[in-house]
Parts: sequence; structure tokens; C-alpha cells
Amino acid sequence: MAIEFQLTIDCRDPGVLVPFWAEALGYIPQPPPDGFQTWRDWYRSIGVPDDELGDGDCTDHLVDPDGKGPRIWFQVVPEGKAVKNRLHLDLKVGGGRDLPLETRKRRVDAKVAELCAAGATVLQVGAHPEQDHFYVVMQDPEGNEFCVV
Repeated sequence: MAIEFQLTIDCRDPGVLVPFWAEALGYIPQPPPDGFQTWRDWYRSIGVPDDELGDGDCTDHLVDPDGKGPRIWFQVVPEGKAVKNRLHLDLKVGGGRDLPLETRKRRVDAKVAELCAAGATVLQVGAHPEQDHFYVVMQDPEGNEFCVV
């Protein structure tokens, strides 16, 4: 039997990464638990001190609106990112090798442009037509690497 899991991303500011990754993945912010207007209200109810909550409503969870993908929690940590990720996401927007390389490249390029407008940066473009492969390595607004393929 498969084990349900949550993806946890360490970050400095969920207020920046939650909207970015919601757009990147087509996810939505998870509503606060029943009986609470905001995540801030819920965190206070379990004893998290205000000085640890930062500003805003403390929305720090994303969910797949179709219920297929894992829940994502953006966990605030004091340290900044220091080295390359050992785990990264591949955003599969190209459509797979059943489609012509040029079609996949156009789809990848369109998503890359959308993500750059949302605050991502391009690190590397991998164009390998001899291998029927195209990808772009990017960083989110806090420097976490991911690929668009």
C-alpha cells in the first residue's frame, strides 16, 4: 500500500512562494481548518507565538484542486538557501515524447515565460535535439531549483 506524503519546502517567506507555486503547479491555497478564518487563527489556537507568525494570514499550504497531487507545506526556516537542491520538481508541461520536439519546446518556453513573469529565473536551457529532449532549469523567487520539461 502506498504511503500518503506531503512535500515540505523550507523557505523564508511563504507569502512569496505560495502564490508563485500555486501558479506554477495549478494548485490552490489550502483553506484553514474548519472553525478558523485564517491559518494565523489556527496557528494561534495551537500555541504558536505571534512573533513566529510574521505578517499576513499565514497561508502556507497548497493543495491540488483535483486531489491527485501531494499537499505542499512552505515551512519557515531562519536560514537562507545555501547549496543546490538535492531534490527538485520537474514540471512536465511539454506533453511527452509522443509529441514533436518543436511542440514540446513551444509549450516549455510558454511556461518558462509565465514563470519568469511570476518571479522565477532561468539558470540553464538544455536543448538536445539529437536525444529528442528539451528542458529549462529555473529557480523560484527564493532560489530553489526546478525544471520545466
